[in-house]
Amino acid sequence: MGPLASDSGEENIAINKQRAQRRREMARSAKGVRSRLGAPQSFRTTFDPERQHLFADTRINAAYAVPLLAMIVAAISVFWINPVFVGYWFVLTIGTHASMVFTSKAFERAPADQKAKIYWTNRFVLGDFIYGCSWASFFLLPKTSEAGDGFVIFHFATVLIVVAMNTMQSATLPKCLLASTIPITLVVTISFLQKVDPIHYTLAAMAIGAQGFFFILGNQLLKNANTMLEYRADKDHLIVELETANAMSDEARRRAEAANVAKSRFLATMSHELRTPLNAILGFSEIMKDEVLGKMHNETYRSYSEDIHGSGEHLLNLINEILDLSRIEAGRHELHEEPLFLNDIVRECSSMMKVRAKAKSIALHHALEPGLERVWADERALRQVVLNLMSNAVKFTPVNGNVYIKVGPTPDGGQYVTVEDTGPGIPEEEIPTVLEAFGQGSHAIKSAEPGTGLGLSIVQALVGMHEGKFSLKSRPGEGTAVTISLPQSRNMNYADGVGSGKRSEAGATSEKAKSA
Repeated sequence: MGPLASDSGEENIAINKQRAQRRREMARSAKGVRSRLGAPQSFRTTFDPERQHLFADTRINAAYAVPLLAMIVAAISVFWINPVFVGYWFVLTIGTHASMVFTSKAFERAPADQKAKIYWTNRFVLGDFIYGCSWASFFLLPKTSEAGDGFVIFHFATVLIVVAMNTMQSATLPKCLLASTIPITLVVTISFLQKVDPIHYTLAAMAIGAQGFFFILGNQLLKNANTMLEYRADKDHLIVELETANAMSDEARRRAEAANVAKSRFLATMSHELRTPLNAILGFSEIMKDEVLGKMHNETYRSYSEDIHGSGEHLLNLINEILDLSRIEAGRHELHEEPLFLNDIVRECSSMMKVRAKAKSIALHHALEPGLERVWADERALRQVVLNLMSNAVKFTPVNGNVYIKVGPTPDGGQYVTVEDTGPGIPEEEIPTVLEAFGQGSHAIKSAEPGTGLGLSIVQALVGMHEGKFSLKSRPGEGTAVTISLPQSRNMNYADGVGSGKRSEAGATSEKAKSA
């Protein structure tokens, strides 16, 4: 026992350390998210690392799209520009674009603590400015003398496409957006304004307007990105809260399980420690009240001995009910099932309750359905169920009242037992309380009826162990009716499945033993 207990203790200590470390990590995460989401607007984070990640990810995804666009522009421009100049420009543009892609990949590979540093933003801004200047240089390439209006339209269309593309790529970082688009717009506008034709002035104005439109579009994309990041942060915050609640729930369950084990050990120990002196108290007090060793001349002493005996019986019943309920809840209550008749159980319980019923002038009425089949059940458990129901009925029925006991078949082929009284009834809102352990209705409290409030809880548990159903119906002033029913699978002639077949075999064995 020593080594095993030591190993178990060390294992529990290790588990507790792991749980404590997990709670501390989640607490730090929750604190960070709350500080980020709960801070005032002026001090609230702008999600810089997250937006830088979106910027780098967009650049990497467009690694092949930009060269394709540059190739198309270069192929078309050879109609108006010297191919040598176009080739130099194409190499320059692809080089600056490749530099931005490599910078973005380096950012993605960098550790988390380095990504938060400002120099990454400066590198992105500088790279986008050089990248924008490379595209702007395209509009400075000298054209041939044959270039006409088609070349002007091609220039303007290229401006719109390139500015739109850079807006989509750099929207999450406004500085990069301006650095990559302003050089292009300035060069194109100045080149158009150097012409004297109205069409060039118009295109220059449209280029400036397009720059403003794409800047507004970039701001809207930035707002959408921030909104998405806020939702993601809220989701992370919720996940952290759920993890914290889950950890607290696990801890509470562990403590509840430990408390339940301690309760079981306590009850197992106290069962013997309480029952032993109680048996002595009951035995000696019964000898005294019955005057077995001689007449007790002092009536007061005799009354005291009766009170001691009654209190001892009440305490013993309370201990037995608590132990029964604790065994059922712990799953340690075993059913010793055998074939039996419900009518026989009800008759035995009625005989036991006649004395109590007669003391209050209560009439017991029986309606037992003849010819009912045997059921496969625990005799002691069913007897305890019926006794508890009849005891409650007699207890709360007034003098000269009536208690009705019915036994019969259920519509689905099972069997039921109903105990109905003519007592004061239970208000509808008190029924859940009455069905709980130690729960008592207002009438029981006012009338100070003796009881523990465990009877119905034990009845429900025992009926549930028989796969049965429990039903309580009551109205104030009309009485209470409690019904317990056993399923059809508990009938001895119900042969559907392996379990029922075993019951049938057990029933046949019992019949042979009785006939023998």
